[in-house]
Amino acid sequence: MPMSDYIRGLRERIGTEVLEIPTVSVIVFDHRDRVLLVRHVEGNVWTTPGGMIEPYELPADAAVREAWEETGLHVVPQRIVGVFGGPVCSATYANGDKMAFVTTVFVADVAGGTLRPDGEETLETRYFAREDLRDVPVRTQVMLYLDAAWAHESTVHFQKPTWRPPSA
Repeated sequence: MPMSDYIRGLRERIGTEVLEIPTVSVIVFDHRDRVLLVRHVEGNVWTTPGGMIEPYELPADAAVREAWEETGLHVVPQRIVGVFGGPVCSATYANGDKMAFVTTVFVADVAGGTLRPDGEETLETRYFAREDLRDVPVRTQVMLYLDAAWAHESTVHFQKPTWRPPSA
């Protein structure tokens, strides 16, 4: 899906300056423990399905919607893998827009639909085995998400804090 009216309105006010937005990312495994990735038009790299949480939208609803839009699959979120942000979760788009993301990463099961790229945001959809990802160009944060998901733990992952209070 192209830029939402909400983001377009914000961009009219702030230009290309960094905009921090809440997002979701969806991790879907098949029966062989391969992960579903999508190849985006922007940057021509592979990533997990996902995107922006619209104003007043539940993060779980955003995960279902974004997976549907980008992959044609109806997914049901099962658990939160973690919450991620910081410099690794940022991008500068071809038009110069700078974005920073705080991403809630869900593992989800497929409930229906037919796997297909949308042709607008995503060019390809494919399942990858973990060992195959060494040779695949992925967005920087993707391996952070996947390593946490492949741990198959009930623990919610997050990046360890680096900020410290100033000395007294």
